[in-house]
Amino acid sequence: MNEYPVVTITGPRQTGKTTLVKQSFPNYSYINLENPEVRKFAESDPNAFFKTYSPPLIIDEIQRVPELLSYIQIIVDKENQNGMFLITGSHQLLLNQSVSQSLAGRTALLHLLPFSFDELKGFNLDYNRDQQIYSGFMPRIYDKNQSPFKSNRNYFQTYIERDVKQLINVKNLVAFEDFMRLLAGRTGQIVNIHSMANDLGISSPTLLQWMSILEASYIIFRLRPYYENFGKRIIKSPKIYFTDVGLVSYLLGIENPEQVSRDPLLGGLFENMVVMEAVKARLNKGLDPNLYFFRDNNGNEIDLIFKKHNCLYPIEIKASMTYNERLTKSIRFFRKINNKPEKGYLIYAGDLSINNDAFRTIHFTQTSSIFD
Repeated sequence: MNEYPVVTITGPRQTGKTTLVKQSFPNYSYINLENPEVRKFAESDPNAFFKTYSPPLIIDEIQRVPELLSYIQIIVDKENQNGMFLITGSHQLLLNQSVSQSLAGRTALLHLLPFSFDELKGFNLDYNRDQQIYSGFMPRIYDKNQSPFKSNRNYFQTYIERDVKQLINVKNLVAFEDFMRLLAGRTGQIVNIHSMANDLGISSPTLLQWMSILEASYIIFRLRPYYENFGKRIIKSPKIYFTDVGLVSYLLGIENPEQVSRDPLLGGLFENMVVMEAVKARLNKGLDPNLYFFRDNNGNEIDLIFKKHNCLYPIEIKASMTYNERLTKSIRFFRKINNKPEKGYLIYAGDLSINNDAFRTIHFTQTSSIFD
């Protein structure tokens, strides 16, 4: 806010954007464009709107009236001051295009995802692996002591269905729900759209559109493969994760923490949780994730690669609570094929601490320490 006239914060619904901006800038005026009366006023007479609500101003859910961004551009160019507007939004697709057209060079872009492990420390929790996978990281579950299963059920039925209806014309919501559950069953995997289309009886272009909407609404995250300089026989399709692992648990029908360890997708659920923790660690610093995965046609794979400058750090993610040397096999492989081998990391659910020349073990709740 000290460097730009406008700061734009985007992220999923209910991740605390409003709470963050109001607590950080209590002296700013605040309006929410989800309010039908305020929204109608903004749409019908923008000039009168900004005379009534003048900066410094927080505007929540700006994607509801993206036309306001052009008026904000005029105001900030005229006043030439930093910290005039703090705006939030929940849709990348609706917001990014409007911001890039109207506020290029005038706004900083930040992304707020659900709680991280570091933020959960403030609640003095003693959650284990299975409890955390079941509960997820949405703030209301902790702040309001909500039941994770019921909270994610309500989140799915209200926010996701409503937002999807706003963005695309889903004629068959049952098919869309089936798609999301099928996608949850493939978390941490390379998704084969054609196979899913056959399973659902929906065309591949439609599924690709639905997936783009889920990504734009911060429901899913695509992890891109890293394939530079490692030969031609490399898998180049992305892997899919959900922004919050608690939603995956709900979609898979997990109703209590005891079911997590028995679920055949435990490895994918744990990987989903850790990958998104890594993404949060980067985004919370205002940085690009710079995270990838590696897989070749021979089945060699690294769950996560962190690129820092010209260095590549291989990271293996295992749900196991017991250390075994086999868990680091992929790290050793990757360090052989990488011309500039960096120390790798094994993120797992165990407590044994190992730190040698090749790798270091990290408990999953300490994932962010890799990115300090």
